[in-house]
Amino acid sequence: MATLTGSCLCGGITYRYDGPLGAVVHCHCSRCRRWHGAAFRTRAVAHRSAFQWTAGAELLARYAMTPRTTRTFCRKCGSSLITEYTEEPDRIALPLGGVVGDLDAGPAFHIFVASKASWHTITDDLPQFDELPPDRASIHRLPGDERG
Repeated sequence: MATLTGSCLCGGITYRYDGPLGAVVHCHCSRCRRWHGAAFRTRAVAHRSAFQWTAGAELLARYAMTPRTTRTFCRKCGSSLITEYTEEPDRIALPLGGVVGDLDAGPAFHIFVASKASWHTITDDLPQFDELPPDRASIHRLPGDERG
C-alpha cells in the first residue's frame, strides 16, 4: 500500500493517494507524448476512492480527450494531473512525474512503442508492446482485483 503526495508545477494543486498502485507503465503513444511534452508518460492506475485533492481544486481544469478519457491539469501552470475514465469511474491514471517520494515498484513495461518518438531509443530491458500488452487488462489491474 502506497501513501503518495504530489502537486502541479506551481504548487497550487496538491493531492494525496493512500492505496495500492497498478503496474507502472511507460506510454509512448503520440497523445501522451504531446500531453507531457516528453518522449513518454510514466503512470500507474490507482483507486479513485483513495485519491484526494488536498489543495487547489478550484484551479483544476478538465479536457475530454476522448469519449472515454478526461485529462486534468492545473489552469494556472498547465501541469498534467490525473486521467479519469468514463467506463471505469473507480480508476484513475496517476502520472508519476508529479509524485513526491519513493514508489514501491519501478516500471513494468512500455506500451505503444510502435508510435514512440523517432528520436528516442529505449535502452532498458523492460518488455515492449507495439500497442497494448496481450493481457490488455494488465494496464488497469490493481492489487486484489478480481478481474483476472
